[in-house]
Amino acid sequence: MSRRLVAATANRKKLDEIRALIGHLDVEVVAMTELGVPSPVEDGDTFEANALIKARACVAATGLPAVADDSGLEVDALGGAPGVHSARYAGVHGDDAANNAKLVAVLRDVPAERRTARFVAAVAFVAADGTEHVVRGTMEGRVVDEPAGEHGFGYDPHFVSEAAGDGRTNAQLSPDEKNRLSHRGAAFRALLPRIEAAFRD
Repeated sequence: MSRRLVAATANRKKLDEIRALIGHLDVEVVAMTELGVPSPVEDGDTFEANALIKARACVAATGLPAVADDSGLEVDALGGAPGVHSARYAGVHGDDAANNAKLVAVLRDVPAERRTARFVAAVAFVAADGTEHVVRGTMEGRVVDEPAGEHGFGYDPHFVSEAAGDGRTNAQLSPDEKNRLSHRGAAFRALLPRIEAAFRD
């Protein structure tokens, strides 16, 4: 049986996080881009739907089991925005600087105490036989104007998590700390038994 698992991402930093989170399973995690799988259109209206779209596309293209996450930031004062549109909030998919600039701008008149937010990650695992599992993880915190930190990606420099408890942004957390506290880490830990079982069968 193949020990390869396709990760439905073209984001190198996200791939590194996924490998760190499931590396102990003795499974080779291969990015979809390494196998020539094009990114599907993510037109779902929930994180779960988009994660499944990506994982299913990888299984269909490769015949290998696949894992995918769809994640984003929900800001309470913005009615949950940017939500599923987090990666393209400013109009161009994956432009972190523009997305963060827009977020800070729209929150300009929102006081600090009302800037509560959460990171959400839905992680889907689709086995080679088509069996599907989806779980959700969250990370509560708040948005700050001034970016800080060199780690992470996306909105990490502007997000201070409650779990860290010391005022550091996600981008100031070490990779190990972030994996332990993050929405993605929580979701992957919940899904690990399913992934492990699929490679054991």
